[in-house]
Amino acid sequence: MRKFLAGWSLAAAVLLSGCAGTNFVRPDSSSLVMGQTTYAQIVASMGMPRREGTVQKNDKTINTAQYAYASVGGKPLHPSATPARGINYYFVGGTLVGHEFLSSFAEDHSDFDDSRVKDIVKGKTTRAELTQLLGKPSGAYVYPMIKLEKGEALVYAYTEVTGSAFNMKVYTKKLVVTFDGAGVAADVEYSSSGSR
Repeated sequence: MRKFLAGWSLAAAVLLSGCAGTNFVRPDSSSLVMGQTTYAQIVASMGMPRREGTVQKNDKTINTAQYAYASVGGKPLHPSATPARGINYYFVGGTLVGHEFLSSFAEDHSDFDDSRVKDIVKGKTTRAELTQLLGKPSGAYVYPMIKLEKGEALVYAYTEVTGSAFNMKVYTKKLVVTFDGAGVAADVEYSSSGSR
């Protein structure tokens, strides 16, 4: 959970510093190919990341690249939130192994109905059923972002920042559903923190 919050701590810092960051459009998911898209291609498309770092996952070191943008003049999904968007990319050996897009802007928000998480059944729910249930995912992971070396996960993630510099609240939720080679749910991880 800590690394998930790190990307949105960045968005909060952007808001509080009065710096909006560089605006960007959510990349088409078909342009992000796991095991093929490279760090160099992301930078050529989006410019240099706002922040880079590393995380440990499944005993592997993963490089991260984060982009964030906030606008006090934009239209938020929920009236009390400051609209912001960000995307986190994860690489091993310079090759993409994960990405997650988050937005609290009304026009491209990544909010999802977390009350439906209970309807996802390990060993039964398929990828198609998941997207029918929750809509378009906001990201995807492959090993080592997930435990299964031959699996792939769909990611649903949302973060919302409300309040002022002296009373800032951050609400986050994230769902990662890992599918096996047959496209059936093998693992379901949901977490949330903060409150609206």
